[in-house]
Amino acid sequence: MTLEPGTKLGPYEIVGPLGAGGMGEVYRAKDTRLGREVAVKVLPFAVSEDEGLRARFEREARSVAALNHPHICALYDVGQEGERDYLVMELLEGETLAARLERGALPSNEVLKLGAQIADALDRAHRQGLVHRDLKPGNIMLTRQGAKLLDFGLARPTTPAAGTPGSSVFGGTRASTPIGPTMTGPLTMAGAIVGTFQYMAPEQLEGKDADARSDLWAFGAVLYQMATGRPAFMGASQASLIASILKEQPRPIVELVPIAPPALDCLVQACLAKDPEERIQTAHDVKLQLRWIEEGGSQAGVPAPVAAARRRHERLAWIIAAVGVLAAGALGAVLVLQPKPVRRTVRFIVEAPPGAQTMSWPRLSPDGSMLAFMSRDSSGVGQIWIRPLSATRAYPLGGTEGSARPFWSPDSKELAWFGEGKLRKVGVGGGNVQTLGEAPGASDGSWSANGLIVFDGASGDTLRTIPATGGPITAATSLDAGMRESQHMWPAVLPDGKRFLFQSDRVGTAKSLLRLGRFGSVQSTFIDSLDSRAEFLAPNHLVYVDGEIVVARRFDVGSGKLTGNPIVVGEAAGTTTNTQAFSVATNGTIAFQSTGAGSRNIVARYDRTGKLLGRIGEPCLVNSMGVSPDGSRLCLAIADPRSIKRDLWIEDLVRGTRTRLTFDPGNDMWPVWSPDGDSIAFSSDRGGTFRIMIKAASGLGEERLVPGQDQGNTGPIQWSADGNWILGQELELADGSWRAIAIPIREAGASLLRVEPMAANQQSPKLSPDGRFISLDSNESGRYEVYVQTFPRTLGRWQVSVQGGTNVWWVDGGAALQFRSNSGDFMRATFAVGPDGVPRIGTPTPLFKSAGPLLSPSTNIPVRDGAELLSIEPAGLESRRVSPIIVVLDAAAELPK
Repeated sequence: MTLEPGTKLGPYEIVGPLGAGGMGEVYRAKDTRLGREVAVKVLPFAVSEDEGLRARFEREARSVAALNHPHICALYDVGQEGERDYLVMELLEGETLAARLERGALPSNEVLKLGAQIADALDRAHRQGLVHRDLKPGNIMLTRQGAKLLDFGLARPTTPAAGTPGSSVFGGTRASTPIGPTMTGPLTMAGAIVGTFQYMAPEQLEGKDADARSDLWAFGAVLYQMATGRPAFMGASQASLIASILKEQPRPIVELVPIAPPALDCLVQACLAKDPEERIQTAHDVKLQLRWIEEGGSQAGVPAPVAAARRRHERLAWIIAAVGVLAAGALGAVLVLQPKPVRRTVRFIVEAPPGAQTMSWPRLSPDGSMLAFMSRDSSGVGQIWIRPLSATRAYPLGGTEGSARPFWSPDSKELAWFGEGKLRKVGVGGGNVQTLGEAPGASDGSWSANGLIVFDGASGDTLRTIPATGGPITAATSLDAGMRESQHMWPAVLPDGKRFLFQSDRVGTAKSLLRLGRFGSVQSTFIDSLDSRAEFLAPNHLVYVDGEIVVARRFDVGSGKLTGNPIVVGEAAGTTTNTQAFSVATNGTIAFQSTGAGSRNIVARYDRTGKLLGRIGEPCLVNSMGVSPDGSRLCLAIADPRSIKRDLWIEDLVRGTRTRLTFDPGNDMWPVWSPDGDSIAFSSDRGGTFRIMIKAASGLGEERLVPGQDQGNTGPIQWSADGNWILGQELELADGSWRAIAIPIREAGASLLRVEPMAANQQSPKLSPDGRFISLDSNESGRYEVYVQTFPRTLGRWQVSVQGGTNVWWVDGGAALQFRSNSGDFMRATFAVGPDGVPRIGTPTPLFKSAGPLLSPSTNIPVRDGAELLSIEPAGLESRRVSPIIVVLDAAAELPK
């Protein structure tokens, strides 16, 4: 029965309830004699007549009374009011560790500090012969003074306790179970389980006697949860939980929290050994190791002190000290003559995770302790993986599915990436994913110590900045018309946090520019002409790719000038190294990846069930394609590996030949065929911005600009079946969003039509075969969904997808829509128009999962009216070869001083 406020228990007046458990109810009370607030624990009436529980209650009183420690809750008094027995304890202000863990893991420094305090409290209890037996986060209070160990209700004395066995601390005598050296067995029956399952040692679960080492097992489980935010052992049922504790090993802490000290992981594993004999033996040793790790011992690269060998080590230390004193004079001169250790670089490779089909975009954390990369499995799902360089395997970063090209925070604790037109970030240990802002078309970024992120945009765009906490997006650079710049990309912040390197693409030349920008100004300065992006290698070099080789060249940070000749720091084993696939850490570590076959793409043919029918042509750097109406030819946008400039090529599927169609120095991409197969519309930046142009598929004649484009940065998506319209996308420079457009090409002087509404990104617009409806993707709801609306005027609008979708196509003569879901599945929804003119759209059903990334709106194209699908996918899926990442430690050691 709950006590009402004002109830008196001796001199203690109840103020209100604090909590309850199996061993009693706890109340806030006022000590009327001393004028202080206390905590009063009362044995409930329901169990007051249970002699076993009363004995346990009395044992808690004796146990706590015998302990006097700053990290153990103090016992002030005991008493009896009528039939109520109660304890009076120190009132603690704060929260339980269990409540704190609901908000996630604790920082490593707090884990070490609080852990040492708890270990010290356990050490005191164990030295006085008490085993807690129910150590868990709920029995640990976090206060301003630090951690406090609570609730010795299940504690078992292993040495004589205060008082006379059989006597009651509340007065009188009771026939309770003896608590002392005459005790003939545990308080509970032999083989019974006492404690909380999730923190119980294997021997406790087997019904064996618990000793101090059982508390250390529970403490290891508590430390694990403090460090990772998740229990060491979990199960869907009590039985599966027990099985997990008895048989399984928890995942290493450093895999879940790579920034955690490695020695903490070792200590926790030593606490969680299944066999008590193999377990660390005393809380005192645990306390010493936690303090040693907190003082930086884990960073020194030496093992933590091992208590079992302490005495042997101490004897050895005295011997070494004595010998050192005797030999100091003789060795002094020799030591002076010893040469300094020679710094040498070390190289090793990081293989793809098991089952990975691709691995790309290696990114080292600024401190050089971790490597992040992208990987895609056989299901087509891609996400970020992290490989701590101190570990032997990588782990996937939860919440990053569908991400692209990650980059690190300056403190190496978070990763940011772009996905679904948004910029997002998450901690390296996982957790809640935070959306920072809209970033349509963005692909690469860099995070400055000044709290800003600089990132690039779509083709024809400049760099932009956004606060790392989210906020307004502002321009970071401006295009230099005099240099015929068409795009800024690949930002890399310098160590000063005030400036950044970036690459500038130019019209009419194969050479890009390396430039230096500054936060707070859109102006930039020219550094050199390079075909590669660059990153800074301390103290005074830039790393970039020259041809097929990763090189470093001296760089004056103050003046922003490159001097001297490039020096090789990594070779690409005879294949072209991707100019984006390298990374540099502030400690001098470099990671890079050879493209090989793994980064090139190939066109694959699939039937409607996902069965592979074959692959077309040879692997190449293709990012978009168009299919002729009769299906006999492909137009591919292929990049030259030497210049990364794209031209259009025609793949004749009947003859098996590939011939070049465009020869200009700009980028040509996004080809679409006219309905008669005689012409190809495409997007080209040869004039400084991307515009839609048309060229005869035969190669005869000159390209011509499609009229009516009053803004730049447009690209075609579809040529309507009647030949009257080219549907496309236009980049809105004001906010960096894509807009769906339709250009009439048979009406002289007709103006471009922007598809309404224009409230968000619109992509992949396509007309139905009868020209009455237009389909497109839009992220107006917060994620990309597929919509259908009337055309050319929007008289009605209907959503097709239900859980996200992009890259929609009309198939089956207009009787269905095929699109790609956000998870990578190809979906199909039926489409019919009722007598009232309103579409009847069926529920989308999955066809099969995509094998490749969505590189552009023309990555996946249905052919033969949807009976087959052509897909651009990594060539590595064909050969099953995934190029490893090469890591070079201390690369600066081999550079000239």
